[in-house]
Amino acid sequence: MMKRKKFAAWVITTAVGLSAIVPQVSAAVNFTDNGAATPYKAAVEEMAKQNVITGYGDQEFKPNQNVTRAELAKMVALALHVELKTDGKLSLSDVADSDWYQSYAAALVSVGAMKSEDGKFQPNKPVTHEQLVEVTAAVLKVDAAQVQALLGSSFVKGKFATRGEAALLMYAAQQIAPVQITSITPLNAITLQVTFSAPLPKENTDVDKAKANISFDNGLKILNIPQLKTGATATYIVPVTTQKEGTTYTMSYKGQASMTFTANTEKLQLRSAQQVAADTFEVESSLEDGVADYGYIVAAYSAGRKGAFIVDDNNVYNGKQYEILSSMRDKQVTITPEGGEAMIANYIPFTQATDGRQAPKFRLPNGQTFKPGVKYTVTSDWADIASGTFTAKEIAPLAIQSAAQVSETSLDITLAQDPKDELFALRSVTLTPEGGGAPITAQYKLTSRKGATGTFDLQNGAKLAAGTKYTVAPVGGWATAASVTLTTK
Repeated sequence: MMKRKKFAAWVITTAVGLSAIVPQVSAAVNFTDNGAATPYKAAVEEMAKQNVITGYGDQEFKPNQNVTRAELAKMVALALHVELKTDGKLSLSDVADSDWYQSYAAALVSVGAMKSEDGKFQPNKPVTHEQLVEVTAAVLKVDAAQVQALLGSSFVKGKFATRGEAALLMYAAQQIAPVQITSITPLNAITLQVTFSAPLPKENTDVDKAKANISFDNGLKILNIPQLKTGATATYIVPVTTQKEGTTYTMSYKGQASMTFTANTEKLQLRSAQQVAADTFEVESSLEDGVADYGYIVAAYSAGRKGAFIVDDNNVYNGKQYEILSSMRDKQVTITPEGGEAMIANYIPFTQATDGRQAPKFRLPNGQTFKPGVKYTVTSDWADIASGTFTAKEIAPLAIQSAAQVSETSLDITLAQDPKDELFALRSVTLTPEGGGAPITAQYKLTSRKGATGTFDLQNGAKLAAGTKYTVAPVGGWATAASVTLTTK
């Protein structure tokens, strides 16, 4: 048996099939016999970083030494994320519970990738190239010819495989292995931190595709695309619907290997709620209070977010741990007027931090407006709000100053003052042609605002008629428009 470095044990609750045993990446290991001239150098270094392989006490890897069945079992189990069996039900007469390879041998035999003969595993027996390919193909669930091609001309039928060749194949196999969930940490009631075996394909930047790829049981749902944490390789912030206390959920990716986790019902601790328009209010949080909007810590937004920073696996930065406020997409809160009935208010898209603050906006339902002088209290099943009650005040609507044609299907609306936030969101205007004719509707194009001007797109395939004068008016009471017209080209 080779002398090995100590390694940590990971206990992860998984469902059947491939699972998620991915060690933490360690510092680079510089084996004395893994020089630049060896064909296995890059593969050995990467597998060592992942703790898939370890060397001898004198820091030698011995890449030209025949790989044994025990060594191969460990490499395959850790590199390709085979569930380690710890229930003790599988018995191999020549493998003791204290043997370093026990869990790996049991795992590979359990999934049918390696065979036992008369109850014996034969841990010290060398492995041929064919066997190396067959074991790897069985775990990947692909044709053996596809795996053999990864070895190229180095494959020789009947020849014993070396440790270097096994490391090289594991490195190559990871590139074709299906992406799997490797760990799930529920950070709070609406946020998961999920690590995968590899970066997610770009297709997951589409909301509908991400929802199709990632699924949960017991009614939990993903609400927006997974966002890669800044500085991470394959760890993502995943926004979900509110988790239910005492519930165990199963998450799966593309219907393949799944993993279970227990709900975290911890509510985010937010600072206050306050009115910002006649029908709109915001819920504010603060970095000072240890709550970070996910835009600060994910790669997609870090370049454009002033004060962005990198947190570790425990979401700690500069010694301070942060609660992560994930995407508010499709989020709701309850707002109750004193002496009145509770109402459900919906999040307004792209208002989470557009004014430089963590202050997602919510709008009253069904065109309702606040009644000045009445106290309103905001509550939520995903957040506790320290100052969640405010007294409504009279807030004048926005004022439309002018309209200008952009194209035959869009126009720019300019306000008298810059709202300094996405208060245009979900608003519409009508354009009524002079001299009669049916009015057409245009809706604000999300995130198109530049200062006081926002772009509105015509709806239902409508087009502006050339040489026509239109009267522009807001839909509902969100704004006023005193004799605002638009004449098309």
